[in-house]
Amino acid sequence: MAASTVNESQDRQGRAALAYDRLRELIVHGQLAPGSRIIETELAQRLGVSRTPIRSALQRLQQEGFIRGGRAGQRSRTSVAPLTRQDARELFEIVGSLEGLAATHAARLPPGKRTQLVQRLNAANEKLHQLERMTNPDRARFFDLDSDFHRIYVEAGSSHRLSHLHDSVKPQAERYIRLYVSVLTGEIGTSVKEHRKIIEAIQIGAPDRAKDFVFQNWRNAAERLKRVIDSVGERGSW
Repeated sequence: MAASTVNESQDRQGRAALAYDRLRELIVHGQLAPGSRIIETELAQRLGVSRTPIRSALQRLQQEGFIRGGRAGQRSRTSVAPLTRQDARELFEIVGSLEGLAATHAARLPPGKRTQLVQRLNAANEKLHQLERMTNPDRARFFDLDSDFHRIYVEAGSSHRLSHLHDSVKPQAERYIRLYVSVLTGEIGTSVKEHRKIIEAIQIGAPDRAKDFVFQNWRNAAERLKRVIDSVGERGSW
């Protein structure tokens, strides 16, 4: 294969990857709203690329659940996936299972590494606790601090494969958290208490307990989110 052909192929792949990253970011941050119609020409113009990398990115996003195709008779209607109770529960339980596995590995680290990890987890959770005591806690700050806490033990206990799986699923759950975080800030104290159980399990080197407490944290978060969705409604459903 000629060098120019290889370079062209790499360029196409690079443009598609960049389009994917940017479109996923727009969806996760709610800048492409749940249920909104996807029009390739508009996205291409918005991102300053041709329709080819947009089309490739959309195919990948649909496989991952960020995008959905139209129903029968609406095949041209591609749209951003809605936010629903059922989808939220499934995603949160998947993330909880993946992070629980990471916590299992973290709890099996040598004592010295576990001690350092626990110190970092306690520091992150204490910041959440301080936020809880504020009269009007900043919702973006809550999201960032809670994400930081989970990221610490996930990175400590993840293999390359587990990290890749987690990175592909977590942003889908993040869509829900970002959209409803203003309501969820009232549950900061509950999250802090649940995090303490995770920290304790890792500290004493109890893999099964660490896994269970992480899964419970995500399952409870799904229940809290369900109550919010029941109150304000699903987003983007047909």
